[in-house]
Amino acid sequence: QVQLVESGGGSVQAGGSLRLSCVVSGNTLSGAFMAWFRQAPGKEREGVASIRIGVGWTYYADPVKGRFTISQDNAKKTLYLQMDSLKFEDTGMYYCAAQSNPFGGAWSAASTYNFWGQGTQVTVSS
Repeated sequence: QVQLVESGGGSVQAGGSLRLSCVVSGNTLSGAFMAWFRQAPGKEREGVASIRIGVGWTYYADPVKGRFTISQDNAKKTLYLQMDSLKFEDTGMYYCAAQSNPFGGAWSAASTYNFWGQGTQVTVSS
């Protein structure tokens, strides 16, 4: 069983930066996806960025390309999301997600992931 605990959310003005962290308990498999999703009020949960565990391949949603960076620290068993040049539309609850095995699924589909954190709120004021 994998448990995910996010931290690092907060309130920031547009143009500012935040770094989200997700501490992983339990074992994840090399090649499986880990990702950050977000959900704004009244909207569906959407994939923001993903990384292949141990491989390092990264994937980003178009709205965040060039502004967000996903990374992993295997020694600390922590996933990060560095968010720069934040915009009002980045506001939402951010969730960490992990896939249980490296077989199949699109990185941006919520159904690909088996484990989810509780979320951390990001609020960007314009």
